[in-house]
Amino acid sequence: MPKVWLDGEFVDSDQAKVSIFDHGVLYGDGCFEGIRAYNGRIFKLDSHLKRMYESAGRLRLKPAYSRQEIASAIRQTLKINELSDAYIRLVFTRGVGTLGLHPFKCPKPSTFIITASIELYPQELYDSGMKVILAKHRRVPANSLDPAIKSLNYLNNILAKIEAIDADVLEAIMLNADDYVSECTGDNIFIIKDGQIITPSTEAGMLHGVTRRFVIDELAPKLGYSVSERMMKIDEVYAADEIFLTGTAAEIIGVIGVDEHIVGSGKVGPMTQALAQEFRRRVSQDAPED
Repeated sequence: MPKVWLDGEFVDSDQAKVSIFDHGVLYGDGCFEGIRAYNGRIFKLDSHLKRMYESAGRLRLKPAYSRQEIASAIRQTLKINELSDAYIRLVFTRGVGTLGLHPFKCPKPSTFIITASIELYPQELYDSGMKVILAKHRRVPANSLDPAIKSLNYLNNILAKIEAIDADVLEAIMLNADDYVSECTGDNIFIIKDGQIITPSTEAGMLHGVTRRFVIDELAPKLGYSVSERMMKIDEVYAADEIFLTGTAAEIIGVIGVDEHIVGSGKVGPMTQALAQEFRRRVSQDAPED
């Protein structure tokens, strides 16, 4: 039976429980990170923990454990479950409180760590490319909800994800309120046009993706590519030569169609393939921890 780290203790996964009065359950009040381990090394752990504690700070949620304690707990959870390649889910909830919204009537936050395998998309989509749609649902404006908070409330993304599933695809591109491309429901988006890689800037109202940053700062320069971060409209996406998505769970995956628009040749493009191969080479060899 897999073990889960819950508030400092290891418990069987089928016995791991939080209260129905936890504000994470009642209101989605909390934050999380998805993290990957490859060959026993945790990919970009420092970056993920930095973002996690920044999310908590923006929520004015004081974690019960330090970053060093959580890093140790993650390693222990991998070890007890005998996992060297895994998806790791770290969660802070507001904790048990009253039925009102008041967050500061929750005296003790809850923390848990899950380690498991994950396959976000079928392997054939990595080989042949995936199709996506443009969602009707827009990203919540940044002045309404800070997109830098990776909160437990993913309803905005879930509604767009339902649109994708209804269209018989697995991902959807979301625009912001000003009609600029923001991100997908669970991934960041890059386009390639005339050999230039472009990705929306964070001002478009999106999460600061760890894998996105890895592509911009490390993978692309390694291959001699440069990446521009700027605002873009959906017409640029439709006209792209190549498109790929990035995410902790998704890694790097090519897109071959957006709505009725075929991307490039209708196959995963050569620059996307090169980036995906370099990503796989890096994580299979040394899985940089920062």
